[in-house]
Amino acid sequence: MPELPEVQTIVDDLNKKVAGRKIVGAWFDWPKMIKPPSSPKTFERILRGGRILKVERRAKYIKIYLSGDRLLLIHQKLTGHLLVGKWKIEPVKKVQSLLKGPLEERVNDYIHLILYLDDGRMLAFSDLRKFGTERAGKTQDIENLPELKNLGPDALDSKLNFNRFADLISSEERKIKQVLMDQEVIAGIGNIYSDEILWEAKIHPFKPANKLTQKELKALWLATRKILEKALKLRGTSISDYRDTSGEKGYYTEARKVYQREGEKCPRKCGGTIKRVKIGGRSAHYCPKCQRL
Repeated sequence: MPELPEVQTIVDDLNKKVAGRKIVGAWFDWPKMIKPPSSPKTFERILRGGRILKVERRAKYIKIYLSGDRLLLIHQKLTGHLLVGKWKIEPVKKVQSLLKGPLEERVNDYIHLILYLDDGRMLAFSDLRKFGTERAGKTQDIENLPELKNLGPDALDSKLNFNRFADLISSEERKIKQVLMDQEVIAGIGNIYSDEILWEAKIHPFKPANKLTQKELKALWLATRKILEKALKLRGTSISDYRDTSGEKGYYTEARKVYQREGEKCPRKCGGTIKRVKIGGRSAHYCPKCQRL
């Protein structure tokens, strides 16, 4: 699932590529992805004629602000990603790229939504698993949705200082890996970066959050900012389906230390071997030698 660095990369790209453009039409072939307050029948009507004013991120959500006090909210879920380019819809409703290069890659073949722009380009949503969602409506109606209102502070919010971070974490009795991934505690972190952050901070993923020392909390706060900022600079992680708006992979894939590196030697050269365990139905990767419980 795209996490903070991937979503922010998409948002930055969209602000550069499509801000100022007008949506002149929409096509989709998977009505279930359109969620209230919009419906599949009203989705295109709400968006048509809207000029893209700006694009913002809230946690893992993409917010596309349109003229006329409208807002398009997108959550990419597990395998969704947004692309800017040109496509044609064949008679059998297969979508084919009209451009050469990364947009032709197979992972970009699962396009289920196209927004037609006034300059001839298109903003497309590709989603292999079809779990992604789109909501459109009045700005206030969308921003007051529980999905947004219940989110915790953003992991890279400049207002999230150490004291606030420590208070949020230390009030939780659950395992620290689970707490980091809880969007209502701190928003934006998922499976990939929780593993990377905990390795950087030398904290075992199973350690109860309320048992962390002040030293560990400080290390965790610093690691959170360091890892997310580095991943953002490298344009995210593309181990699976994530691609940027040009169809390109993110470069943090090569920089990751523990995520999906089970059986490899710890990068710290401490003599440990990366181990994978299950926690709450998800995998956690860590070094049992330098991340002791």
